[in-house]
Amino acid sequence: MVEAAMGLEYWLKWHVGFCGLIILLPAIGAAMIGLKRRKKMKSDDDFGVQVLRRSDLWLPCWKNLNPVWLLVYRVSAFGIMGWLLYQMVLFHGHVAFVFVFYTQWTFTLVMIYFAIGAIISSQGCMRYTKSAIEVREKSKSLQNGNAVNGLQKHHPHDEAYDDAGFWGHLMHIIYQTCAGAVLMTDIVFWCVLVPMLAGKTFEVTWLIGSIHAVNVVFLLIDSALNRLPFTLFGFVYFIYWGVSYIIFQWLLHAFSSITWWPYPFLDLSTPEAPLW
Repeated sequence: MVEAAMGLEYWLKWHVGFCGLIILLPAIGAAMIGLKRRKKMKSDDDFGVQVLRRSDLWLPCWKNLNPVWLLVYRVSAFGIMGWLLYQMVLFHGHVAFVFVFYTQWTFTLVMIYFAIGAIISSQGCMRYTKSAIEVREKSKSLQNGNAVNGLQKHHPHDEAYDDAGFWGHLMHIIYQTCAGAVLMTDIVFWCVLVPMLAGKTFEVTWLIGSIHAVNVVFLLIDSALNRLPFTLFGFVYFIYWGVSYIIFQWLLHAFSSITWWPYPFLDLSTPEAPLW
């Protein structure tokens, strides 16, 4: 039955096509929203479009918090997640097998966000430090009142009118993608997979539990510190991400001898599959 499941008959079943339609419709809807938004990017009121500035990438939302702390946090989060991912590779013994799972896809995406964020934060902190030194030197020849004004004029907020650039927009897209992806990953794992399959097909070890917890915790803490805006359009990227993983799994099973599914709800062999 398993061998036949991956044959041509498997992919020609009516519920397989229906599941494909369920995946295709959100992807088409997301593409249409993206095209419509692109045509109206000049208006700040359309679709909650908010101009992303360079300073939004590295300045904390807390006025009295030094941006160095956000840099330290992002570097620390990246390091801890990198160590956990390395332990996961050692546990499974094969890199390719690790990335069969959606959890590791999303986990790695969060790591990429922290990596880009750490680099941009380091650049921002260098500007911040340079600006503070310039203000201190100029304030020596000014009165106390003018020195305060000078500090405000030379504060890194001067770059608030600069566009975020390619890497800044990429960081923002990854941030919005991760927001939905990590929540869905952890909710499905702890509320669906653990009650159904824990003790039967896998055990919840400290490593597996950590992989399915630190991603959302670290991202929530970063969200509480950063100034990155989140718009409803950000869910479009999350839809693209989820659809990409499902298509990857279908192609992997269609063009290889793999018959095992990493998640039981991806198996399309039963008529109840569309309910998942």
